[in-house]
Amino acid sequence: MIRKQNAKVIFKAQFKETNMPTGTVDLKAVIFDFDGVLVDSEPLHYRAFCDVLAPLGLAHSYEVYLERYIGFDDRDAVRAIFQDAGLPLSADLFEHVLRAKEAAFQRIVSQGVVPFAGAEELVQELREAGLPLAIASGAKAEEIRLILNTLNILLAFSVIVSADDVQAGKPHPETYQRALKGLYDAHPALLHEGVAGNGASPRGVVVIEDTPTGIQAARSAGLFVVAVGHTYPLADLLQAHWAVPRLADLSLDRLRHVLQTLERPSAPEPDA
Repeated sequence: MIRKQNAKVIFKAQFKETNMPTGTVDLKAVIFDFDGVLVDSEPLHYRAFCDVLAPLGLAHSYEVYLERYIGFDDRDAVRAIFQDAGLPLSADLFEHVLRAKEAAFQRIVSQGVVPFAGAEELVQELREAGLPLAIASGAKAEEIRLILNTLNILLAFSVIVSADDVQAGKPHPETYQRALKGLYDAHPALLHEGVAGNGASPRGVVVIEDTPTGIQAARSAGLFVVAVGHTYPLADLLQAHWAVPRLADLSLDRLRHVLQTLERPSAPEPDA
């Protein structure tokens, strides 16, 4: 209860939109995290992990999952789980756990996935405005495409970067660095519209994230981050440039406004 009350106070004090200086940065593209931002899939990932880890004596509570393992891709999560338990992890067992978890997740997803309120509407609004959209996620590509296709918004995203595409998962910035490069490759006009600000720092590109790990990754890539309080209270998301309780609180106009009022050119932070 105390954490929720504090989050409300912080939201009112730090994220108030009035009396902000007007800037000149226009919204050019949006990069979404996936799990915990567009779809309420973190509990599904947790269930899939439990299905695989329980027979090994490694099941844990959802609270532990949120505190310790959320934000990691499957590879880093499995490594961390075994390390925390003080157990060896052979290459064969590692691959077995990953394949089993992926199969369990697909079984669970086949029973239905619920998007967060406002997710489909925001994606459609941004798409109709002609903004390039990307996904930058620690989930598997097959999982992302399956769910996006189920929600009929797969074609809205010209770039999808998944755990399959990177060597280092979040909080390392590689996922967002690749998403940004993908946007530049798919939409060359972005490079001529002032998106690249001072050196490597992109301007006009907004990331929507839900975890401290993801926020750190995006900021380390030099990106402007809006956080949504789906997974963590707002008090835990202060590293973001701005935060709202729900994705449904965002719109094209609101993203434009917050970018124009809060964005400041800055060099990317050091790699995590």
